[in-house]
Amino acid sequence: MPSWIDVSMPLHAGMAAWPGDPEFRRDVVESVEAGDVATVSALRLCSHTGTHVDAPAHFVPGGATIDAAPLDVMIGPARVVAIARSHAVDVDDLRAVDPRPGERLLLRTSNSDRRILRGPFTMDYVALTADAARFLVQRGVVLVGVDSLSVGRPVDGVETHRVLLGAGIWVIEGLDLADVAPGDCQMACLPLRILGGDGAPSRVLLRFGG
Repeated sequence: MPSWIDVSMPLHAGMAAWPGDPEFRRDVVESVEAGDVATVSALRLCSHTGTHVDAPAHFVPGGATIDAAPLDVMIGPARVVAIARSHAVDVDDLRAVDPRPGERLLLRTSNSDRRILRGPFTMDYVALTADAARFLVQRGVVLVGVDSLSVGRPVDGVETHRVLLGAGIWVIEGLDLADVAPGDCQMACLPLRILGGDGAPSRVLLRFGG
C-alpha cells in the first residue's frame, strides 16, 4: 500500500506569512518540565497561516464559510501538474495540462523548486493570472491548490480570488510540493472547522499509486 505524503507546512515561529497577517506564535502556558501536571500551549495565528483553505467567504459577501467546506471536494482523486513558466500561470499553461470538469488540480510551479515556503516570505512568487482563474471556471474544476501563500499575484490577486471563490471553486494555498512529482493521486485535505470562518489552516495529504 503506497504511503501518504504530508504536503502541509509545519507551523512554527518565524515561518513565512503574508505581510500584515498575524505571525504564528506558540506560548507554553504550562509545562511538565517545569513541574506542571501537563504541557499546554496557547496559539496565535492567522486563519490563512501556512497550508490553508480559502473559503468563498474570504472574498465573496455571503459566500460559504470554512465550516461548510464540502468533504466530497476536500477528499478524493487529485492531479499534481507541473507548470514551467517562471513568472505566472496563464491560460496557455493551463490549456496545456487540460483541466477536467470536477477535477482537483494542484499546481507545482518553480515556487516548489525554489522552496519559497520554507524560507522568509517573498513577493517573488508564481501564481495564477485572473484570466487563468476564469479559464479554470470555464473548465469546471472544483478545487485548485498552489505552492505559494496566495493563488493570485500581487498585481491582480484580488480579482483572481474573486473569480475562483465566486464560482464556488475551493482554494488550497501554501502546499509544500518541493518533494512531490507530478501525477495522479488521492488527496485528503481537512481544514479546521471554524464556525463562520473565512479560511483555516489545513493538513493536506497525498497518496500516489495503488
